Amino acid sequence: MKNIFYLLSIIGLLSSCDIERFPYDSVETEELLASEGGLESATLGNYAILKGDANGNGFAQQLHRLSEYPGDNVSLSGTTTDPLFYTYNYNNIATNSRTNNFWISSYRAIVGANKVIELAEEGRSPERDQLIGENYYLRALTYFQLANIFGRPYSHGTSNLGVPLKLTSDINDLPDRNTVGEVYSQVVSDLQKAESLMNEPRENPYASKAAAQALLSRVYLYMGENQKAIEYADKVINSGRFSLLSSSQLPDYFQMSPEDNPETIFAFRFLEESDYNHGWYTVGSLYASIEGTGWGEMYASRSFLDLINRHPEDVRKSFIDPQYIMDENGNKVPAVFWIDENFKYQFRVISERGDKLYITHNETEKEIIQDQDGNYYFNDSAGNRIDVTKDYDVYKRNGYPRYYILKTSLQEGVPHLWSPVVSRLGELYLNKAEAYAKLGNTELALENVNVIRERAGIPIYESPADFPEGSDILDIALTERRLELAFEGHRKFDVFRNNRTMNREYPGTHLLGNNPWEVIPPSSDRIIEYIPESQINVQPSLQQNP
Repeated sequence: MKNIFYLLSIIGLLSSCDIERFPYDSVETEELLASEGGLESATLGNYAILKGDANGNGFAQQLHRLSEYPGDNVSLSGTTTDPLFYTYNYNNIATNSRTNNFWISSYRAIVGANKVIELAEEGRSPERDQLIGENYYLRALTYFQLANIFGRPYSHGTSNLGVPLKLTSDINDLPDRNTVGEVYSQVVSDLQKAESLMNEPRENPYASKAAAQALLSRVYLYMGENQKAIEYADKVINSGRFSLLSSSQLPDYFQMSPEDNPETIFAFRFLEESDYNHGWYTVGSLYASIEGTGWGEMYASRSFLDLINRHPEDVRKSFIDPQYIMDENGNKVPAVFWIDENFKYQFRVISERGDKLYITHNETEKEIIQDQDGNYYFNDSAGNRIDVTKDYDVYKRNGYPRYYILKTSLQEGVPHLWSPVVSRLGELYLNKAEAYAKLGNTELALENVNVIRERAGIPIYESPADFPEGSDILDIALTERRLELAFEGHRKFDVFRNNRTMNREYPGTHLLGNNPWEVIPPSSDRIIEYIPESQINVQPSLQQNP
C-alpha cells in the first residue's frame, strides 16, 4: 500500500483545475520500479486511476456518461444542474466538470503508464514484460477514448485535431494537440507492443494479449481497416479462451462478477466494499431506483424500445425493467399509449365491456379497434386514425414512463454495483459483421450477425430477402450492434463514425427549450466535446474545438 501511495503521489500530472508540476525528485521512482513488486504496485495504481472513485469520478465512469448520454438509446425525464445535461442535449460547454474530470484522470493514468514504460526494463522476465505490456494497453485505451471524445471520427479525416500525445513523464513536456491520425497511429503502435509483451495468463479485470487484440479489432474497424478488424477479432474468437453466454445466461450478464463471466475479455473491476459508497453516485443510479437506491431519471428511449419490441421474445429485453402500475389485486393495469405530434407520451387506461376495449380521450369515450394486421387504433373527434400500442400502464416522471435500464446495476446482487466492460466476445462478432458488410461480403456478415441474433433468441436472417424494407447489409449489422451493445458506450461513436445522423425524435427533455437538437448530422461541431477550459487556461496553446 505504501508503494501505491507513493506512486500515485508522483504520477499525477493534472490537478482538478490545472496542470501541477509535481516534485519528481521526492521519491526514488527508479528504485520503486526496480522490483516486480514495485512494478505491479505502479500498474495497479494506473488501473485505479482509470477506474475512478466511489463518487462516480474517473475515466471509466465519465467515459460512459460522455459516450452513452448523447446517443439515441436513452431519454432523460427532467432537467438537471448536473453538467451531464449539456452532454445529453448537445449543448456542450467548455466548463463541464465531468469532461474536465475525464481529461484529468486520463492524463494522470497516461503519465503513470509513461513512467513504467520509461523505467521498467523489458526482457528480464515474462512477468515483468506482462506488466509493461499492460501499461502500453492502458495508455492505448486511454488515448483511443480521448480521441473519440475530443476529436472527430477517424473516418471524417485524419488531419482533424485530436488530443495531445504526452509520451513522457517529464513535467515540462506539455505537448499541443496532435491530429486524430497521429493519435490513432500511437494507439495501434501501443496495442501491438502490448500484444507482443503480454504472454502471461491474466483474469479479465487485468489487461491481456486477448484484450489488446480485441481493442485492436475495434480500432481498426473505426479506421476503416476492415480486413484487419476481422483478423484481430478472429485471434480472440479462435483462441478458445472466451465463450458467449447462453441465451438463458445473457440476462444475468452484468450481474455476474467479471471473473465469473466467460464472455468478458477485459473489464474495470468494481468492488462493493471500496467502490460503491451506497450506490448513489454510480452510473447505474441515474438509470434505475432499486431497493430505494438511485435517482432513476434516465430511461430507455422510445426508438430503442420500438426496435427491441419487434421481437418480444428477445432475451435482451430483460435489461429493460418497466415500472408497471399494479391494481389493488396486484395485476398490471391494461393501457394503450402513443406519441403525439409534440413528441409527448400519451397513456390511456383501457376499460373492457364484453369483447370491446375503450379509453377516455379528451373526455370522450373511444373504442380501441384492431385492424386486420393486428394493429390497434382509435378515431379521434375529427375522424383521424390514431395508432396506439396496447400494453400496460407505467409509473411516470414528468410524464415520461419509467423504463429502467439495468445494464449498469445489480452486479452480485448489489443495487448499482457495476464493472464497466471494455471488451467482450459479443462485440467481436459484431466487429466482423460490420467489417464484412463494408467489404461487400453479405454471406459472412450475416453469419456473424446471426451468431448474435440466435443467442438473443430471435429469428436469424436466411438472406437479404428477410431484411426490413429499405435495409441493406450494413444497416442490419449496425442495427444488431445497437441492440446488443446498448448502454455500453458504443452507440454515439457507431453512428457518427459511419457518417450517419443521430435521430432523437422521441420523448425526452433533450427536446425542451429553443432550437433543440432533435436530429444531429455527423457534420455538426457538437458531436465532440470542448477541450476543458481549465486546461486551456494553464496551457493557452491548446486549440479549442469549434
